[in-house]
Amino acid sequence: MSETSGKQRSVHRVRVLLAEDQGMMRGALALLLGMEEDIEVVAQLGSGDGIVDAAVEHRADVALLDIELPGMSGLDAAAELRTRAPGCRVLILTTFGRPGYLRRAMEAGAAGFLVKDGPVEELAAAIRRVLAGETVIDPALAAAALGAGPNPLTPRECEVLKASVDGATVADIAARLTLSESTIRNYLSSAIGKTGTRNRAEAVREARQQGWL
Repeated sequence: MSETSGKQRSVHRVRVLLAEDQGMMRGALALLLGMEEDIEVVAQLGSGDGIVDAAVEHRADVALLDIELPGMSGLDAAAELRTRAPGCRVLILTTFGRPGYLRRAMEAGAAGFLVKDGPVEELAAAIRRVLAGETVIDPALAAAALGAGPNPLTPRECEVLKASVDGATVADIAARLTLSESTIRNYLSSAIGKTGTRNRAEAVREARQQGWL
């Protein structure tokens, strides 16, 4: 027997941070990914606010992020990781395969975007690929994004719509954003026109459906 044949082969393990707000899904993903010989889930989070600090603390190679998280969204976390942990590659994994989300994820610096209905083997392969410097995007979503066109809403119009989601009055939104009520009405009117809807509730719903918010 050779000197090295009896020794366990050394395997570089990819350090993965997992952020998913559904506990059962998070636990299942961590368990399945942990069964891969070369992948180690080093941090699990149920909200977005601790993502960046955890990525730095645990020296994550890849951050596997949902989009809609309590606190900071996965997209906002991806943008902050690009600055504070540039060596950590971001892979978005979400239920919501919306073209607008894909565009925003790429603008935030994400290296990949997958929907949750794929097999874990594909997810593990995607983790390895983004770590190797590739960009991995769900093919059907990539095709949909090409035909969807850019987000027609300005950042301020998006901000005003986001402030409207809880049924806040124009006065409430104006106070929250430190703008006049007439300015808020103008932004809402513009957003309603651009989304082709009849009122702000429909505008919010359409913008969310497209992944613009």
